[in-house]
Amino acid sequence: MAKKQFKAESKKLMDMMINSIYTHKEIFLRELISNASDAIDKLYFRSLTDDSVTLKREDYRIKISLDKENRTITIEDNGCGMTQNDLENNLGIIAKSGSLDFKTENKSDDMSIIGQFGVGFYSAFMVSDNVSVRSRPYGSDESYCWTSQGVDGYTIEPCIKEDYGTKIILHIKEDNDNEEYSQYLEQYTIMNLVKKYSDFIRYPIKMMWETNRLKEGSEDEYEKVLEERTLNSMIPLWKKDKKEITQEEYNSFYKNQYGDFSDSAKVIHTKVEGNATYTALMFIPKHTPFDFYSKNYEKGLQLYSSGVLIMDKCADLLPDYFSFVKGLVDSEDLSLNISREMLQHDRQLKLIATNIEKKIKNELLKFMKEDREGYEEFFKNFGTQLKFGMYEDYGIHKDNLSDLVLFTSSFEKKLVSLQEYIDRMPEGQNTIYYACGESVDKIDLLPQAEQVKEKGYEILYLTENVDEFAIQVLASYKDKTFTNISTESLDLDTEEEKKELEQINTDNKNMLEEMSKALGNSVSNVKFTNRLKSHPVCLVTEGVLSLEMEKVLNSMPNDSGAKAEIVMEINKDHPIAGKLKELYITDKVKLEKYTRILYAQARLIEGLTVDNPTELSNMICDLMI
Repeated sequence: MAKKQFKAESKKLMDMMINSIYTHKEIFLRELISNASDAIDKLYFRSLTDDSVTLKREDYRIKISLDKENRTITIEDNGCGMTQNDLENNLGIIAKSGSLDFKTENKSDDMSIIGQFGVGFYSAFMVSDNVSVRSRPYGSDESYCWTSQGVDGYTIEPCIKEDYGTKIILHIKEDNDNEEYSQYLEQYTIMNLVKKYSDFIRYPIKMMWETNRLKEGSEDEYEKVLEERTLNSMIPLWKKDKKEITQEEYNSFYKNQYGDFSDSAKVIHTKVEGNATYTALMFIPKHTPFDFYSKNYEKGLQLYSSGVLIMDKCADLLPDYFSFVKGLVDSEDLSLNISREMLQHDRQLKLIATNIEKKIKNELLKFMKEDREGYEEFFKNFGTQLKFGMYEDYGIHKDNLSDLVLFTSSFEKKLVSLQEYIDRMPEGQNTIYYACGESVDKIDLLPQAEQVKEKGYEILYLTENVDEFAIQVLASYKDKTFTNISTESLDLDTEEEKKELEQINTDNKNMLEEMSKALGNSVSNVKFTNRLKSHPVCLVTEGVLSLEMEKVLNSMPNDSGAKAEIVMEINKDHPIAGKLKELYITDKVKLEKYTRILYAQARLIEGLTVDNPTELSNMICDLMI
């Protein structure tokens, strides 16, 4: 029979279908299996109204055969099959889809036709130099063979096929310097590809498996044995009723699918119908992946369409701050692009992503409420990511995450949420107090903390670099503002105490200016304060940049040179105050030394370095003599 040309505008289109649309050549097997599944679906759908179709659901199957010697892969189904016209129309016209026509003509909730673009079949030419399609429609005695070597065209001629359905035979290309095509003739490669892309096709995918077995009656002699294996699990766990799934099944699925050695901390299984119809099965790991906080970590949920893997990691389905979530989404409503490797950024995808974000947040809040110990363990692993989420993108996600974050509190030194802090507030308190430092123990020793706790106020201890940035971008929570106890904005004095302090600073203005001058650019001001009880001195800051923020910013590779406006405050009721006043009158040289020693002490208390420790030591020794 004379060779026919493809009915497309140009051979260039065919070349594009073969070489440009798909990123990975291994996709060919997924496409051909999906087409076989569609053919079975069509026959099964027909059986619902046609009594002449006597097959039962369990009779359908897809078979894969490998022939290394002849370099062929055969994919065979017992679906509806194709007539001569079907072969001409579906395979002879690029981008003509019989599945799409069938889906358009037949509407059913029980039908999940995958192939809708008519190009998936041509992915076979990525790995083969000759493709033969033998097909016999169900109920017909006629069989036809479609054969092509690619862009040069195709032939259709009668053939002999004993069973109905379709058999596709691929002659695999020879290996070259760029590609090892022979890998697709290995049974383990085929099994892994089926598991990766087609594990949840609803029909069994069978293959004759060659294995070595000890000969009967022998202790050391083996023989090769062929046995038929089913390569796919068929029934997606996520499509089962949640009530029928045990925790052990969830655990097993999670560990096998996502390569974890331990069970997940939380399972989120949801099915949504409406504007966006999908099923999602997600897991929160118990521990942090080794590369989670590295640039190599890839976030995203697996994306399935009718049980067929479309994308291994769809980043668009998860916001960055929930990137620790593992799992999948299965939807028939998505607008897939022509290669089914990517998604068009349409309304459905965005709607699903929004719903998933809300679901994860609600489940985490439920987790916090019902299993506090488990949630705190989760937060130790992934809390930093949530805090970064509050801060990044100029704080647009802050309100969505503020209910989920925890901080250690001066109240029993336990992790608390912002809501729990507010619930314990005494009447009249309108601000949430916090302090920053390297550790809870160091913060607890801050001189500034003494007065706040004495007044009966709880303090949140911020120990991570991101903490204060997140709190500042949050600005307020449930109408309560935030106050860093190490800044001038701390206001715990009564009006009478404020007037008294103002008078003391006015009376000693000249002395304080002398002390400030002795410290040069290190401080912007020196003054007396009421905020200290037993401690003699502390450092506080003016403006939005605190000492901790200065340390964080200047520790980054691109040193910003950030500098906080520092004020040295001296306890007006401490004996050192009287000594300073005395020295101002009797010995200004010694006053300067006292000033510099106090400043160094204050820096050490804050966990800051001292610029010249030798000079400090010498000054202390001079005063001791």
